[in-house]
Amino acid sequence: MLSSLREKTRESAISVIPILLIVVLLDLALLRLPWEELARFLIGGVLIILGLSVFLTGAELGMVAFGEKVGGALTRRRNIILILAASFVVGFAITIAEPDVQVLASQIANLDSNVDRDLILLMIAIGVGFFLMVAMVRVIMQFSLRLLLIGFYLLLFLICAFVDPGYVGVAFDSGGATTGPITVPFIMAMGLGVAANIMRRGDNDNSFGFIGLASIGPIMAVALMGLFSGVKLGAGGRPKLTEENLGVLESFLSRFLHILENITFALLPVFILFLVFQFTLLRLPSEQMRRMLLGFFYSFAGLVVFMLGVEGGFTPVGQSLGVGLGALADGWLLIPVGLLLGAVVVCAEPAVWVLTEQVEKVSGGYLKRRYLLFALSLSISLAVALGMIRVVTGIGIWWMLIPGYLLALGLTGFSPRLFTAIAFDSGGVASGPMSTTFVLALTVGASVARGGNPVTDAFGMVAMIAMAPLVTIQVFGIIVATIEKKQNRRRRTRIMKPGAKAIERR
Repeated sequence: MLSSLREKTRESAISVIPILLIVVLLDLALLRLPWEELARFLIGGVLIILGLSVFLTGAELGMVAFGEKVGGALTRRRNIILILAASFVVGFAITIAEPDVQVLASQIANLDSNVDRDLILLMIAIGVGFFLMVAMVRVIMQFSLRLLLIGFYLLLFLICAFVDPGYVGVAFDSGGATTGPITVPFIMAMGLGVAANIMRRGDNDNSFGFIGLASIGPIMAVALMGLFSGVKLGAGGRPKLTEENLGVLESFLSRFLHILENITFALLPVFILFLVFQFTLLRLPSEQMRRMLLGFFYSFAGLVVFMLGVEGGFTPVGQSLGVGLGALADGWLLIPVGLLLGAVVVCAEPAVWVLTEQVEKVSGGYLKRRYLLFALSLSISLAVALGMIRVVTGIGIWWMLIPGYLLALGLTGFSPRLFTAIAFDSGGVASGPMSTTFVLALTVGASVARGGNPVTDAFGMVAMIAMAPLVTIQVFGIIVATIEKKQNRRRRTRIMKPGAKAIERR
């Protein structure tokens, strides 16, 4: 336990410290923020490192183990109705539990008083529950992930063509926000448990794709809500930035009870599911149950500390940083800043570490975590830079989403199936709490400072982050497959050469 915690702390520090250094250098060189804001940011960084390491340790013991057990137990029952019903309930409950979804739903509701926050939550949760059922059917019936992705995304773009433009960025952002630190460990592990009981040899791609399909649900649900609600999102004007006049410690203490309440109600549905499945389906030995309960406690404590660091330090300073950069005479400076931040922010996402660890585990160590992290960092770096271009120029999000998704869907015909599944899962996990709080807050601040409309110019940044890995990881897979083919060809040549020489001597 202690060795795992030390290792997770080291990994978390390596991930977060570069963000702290970049912001401090930007502040010293260009902005000169008040010392209180910089102090809050640095304290927030320490809390994020501690919270992330404790959460990841707890996720291994609790949610990941629980998810695998549930997935395996459901599959062994061979009852399709039970599997679908349980999948919908799990998807619905953990989506309501996801803190990122709660934050995003509040942000959307603040754009227009006619938008009901609870309705947004309900639609997003229904979307995830339905598409988690689709993901289960896909693995059980051995449907092609590529064909499902192409079909559903084409349907999604058709729906969005008739939706009010204000809903497009928000809808795609909701798809990224649902795959956060609670949802990803559980769905990933549940998918592994299902796949382990039914997959054939060499079918590791069945272990992935659950997150990629589940991410479509909230996008489609919010788009349908916009299509039939008749409400023009953000029609009441641009959202105002919140200003704080709190001391350094007060900034964290004032949020503690609110965050504690949110995380308690967030994890409560998952804990209730654990008890229900334990007494009806799993019936685990007392020692395993004790370890899982300890894991849930670690996850709870880590998530509270992590979100305290994000909301108390990173979000308000991200907003101030965006306002300062956006107010500079040369707004194009936002683009290289986006490149730098995008490259390092993704490594601070809790769900990214869970995914890359699962990938390395399932592939038997063949797909190294460090290579996947590099590919994700590269793609998110470009995505955040493109999002900043939208802020500077006011270009519509469709000009980036349509080419990006068409390229991603086209690559599914050339990339190995395993890499396609990992790519669409990576898109969801890359857009977690760091993206929906720090990066989105920075983008909103920059948009307001430049006189833009955050509804159309800033919202959609999370969607850009979620889209980029779909392309990069599949290109990475094509490169790996090409290298493997060349190596196999050389091996066959070496084997054939001695035989050829023997024939010539005869």
